[in-house]
Amino acid sequence: MDSFDAVVIGAGFAGIYQLYKLRELGLSVKLFEKAPEVGGTWYWNQYPNAASDSPSELYRYSWDKEVLLNYPWPTHVVPQKETQAYLKHMVKRHGLKKHMKFSTELKSASFQDSSWTLSFSTGETVKTTYLIAATGAFNKANWPKIPGREKFSGEQYHSGIWPEKRDLKGKRVGVIGNGSSGAQILVGLAKESGAKQIIAFHREAAYVVPNQIGPVSAEYRDNIVNNYDEFWKGARNCPLGYGFKPLTTPTFDVSAEEREKVYEAAWNDVMAFSFVYKTFSDVLTNDAANKEVCDFIKRKIAKIVEDPGKRARLTPAPDALYAKRPVCCAGYYEIFNQDNVDVVNYQMTPFVGITEKGIQTEDKLHELDVLVYATGFESDGSWASIDISGPNQTLEQHWAEGATSYLGVTEAGFPNFFMVVGPQSAVTNMPPLIEGQVNFITGMISKAESLRKETEVNGKKAILITATQEAEDEYMAECRSLAEGSIYYKDKSFLFADNHTSRKSSKNGRNVLWYLGGLNKYLDKVQEVIDGDYRGFTFAS
Repeated sequence: MDSFDAVVIGAGFAGIYQLYKLRELGLSVKLFEKAPEVGGTWYWNQYPNAASDSPSELYRYSWDKEVLLNYPWPTHVVPQKETQAYLKHMVKRHGLKKHMKFSTELKSASFQDSSWTLSFSTGETVKTTYLIAATGAFNKANWPKIPGREKFSGEQYHSGIWPEKRDLKGKRVGVIGNGSSGAQILVGLAKESGAKQIIAFHREAAYVVPNQIGPVSAEYRDNIVNNYDEFWKGARNCPLGYGFKPLTTPTFDVSAEEREKVYEAAWNDVMAFSFVYKTFSDVLTNDAANKEVCDFIKRKIAKIVEDPGKRARLTPAPDALYAKRPVCCAGYYEIFNQDNVDVVNYQMTPFVGITEKGIQTEDKLHELDVLVYATGFESDGSWASIDISGPNQTLEQHWAEGATSYLGVTEAGFPNFFMVVGPQSAVTNMPPLIEGQVNFITGMISKAESLRKETEVNGKKAILITATQEAEDEYMAECRSLAEGSIYYKDKSFLFADNHTSRKSSKNGRNVLWYLGGLNKYLDKVQEVIDGDYRGFTFAS
């Protein structure tokens, strides 16, 4: 049986950087990936029009300055193929591929006698001192529990499992879900697939704002290159990890005419998240302020969508707040002006079920050849789907009342087990969060290795890093408090377990899956833990 100092699971942004950092410590490390290639989410998400909804310069690592400055980023929005090519480049540049094994999925992990024993889909068994699950929150496809799904006689696909080309030419396609993936798929299918008919099926209409996919100008790029350090400092100190400066002006402190100008600038901004972070300070805390944004987007829908029926079905209800993760996609409303693109809104024509031939609503049967589920991911499913057994309980038992964590990186009572972008991580731009968490985990492992060397007698003696239950409980209480004080708590979204996992809390109400205090406050909290000699953790042999 092979043995390593550390094993990393997953070859996306997180796993690649974690492997790099642990190799810097001089540890023996092996990375295992269930896909046949590098990419993580950006291997599996190859659906039409798949792209990040973040500006290209921010959707990269910051730790390799030379690559960030010199690697091409021709457009503001990063397509899937470019993201995956960038990750492959980083792996090759740093000689990491020899430490990776692909097409190998972790099935179980059991902690015994100061080490983890790992079992993989290939039948291979490995021992390791440190286990880092860099599988991320956007990994396990969330297949909705829709009545009749097993009856449908056509093809069924999920947006998160799309590693090869699907031929949809001439077919009638139904797309279920209108989050970011759903919006991107609809635009991609409308422009590229040659589908005979495309129907979007929505539980309720969403607010969709465009992200500017155009080319990056020389001036824009030069500004980033020449101000690199300040640029990333701004990203780290921004709640969303993008470098937005704090807003101080409330919505109703300016005239209606001035508000319209601010909203229009946000609509045309490089980054679609501008409606939340570059308009007014109270958009996420004041219902009336939030409604002003909603009304502006509704006016845009009315102007763009020509057909009155489609327009009505695409317009959110009067009381619907802008209280979900912003959906960002250029050209979204425009595609509904095509004759072969339509939308069904279940609030207007309630859903009945899926039949052999398609989707039945109360008014008609929509006959389809293909169903595409753009229904996102189980935010805690990446870890819950692995049989993880600690010294005293399984992860399934630990999560009996909903997924929990300490700082989004570990579980109380599970020694030397770490996650990157685990449950209750900060909702933010992912690369800055990933780098912060990987650096934090690496720092703890570095301290443990130093302690091991100091106390080493007759060979290696592992130091066990374990979060305390008290620290986890305190952190979870803060996560719940932040969530309950947010406008997001008033709606259903991936931020809570309601829609995206079967692990729901019966004791604490809605189980919050993310830290809503922002990247800056989250990283400050992590730094406080470090400065407190890793407060909330024990280091013991």
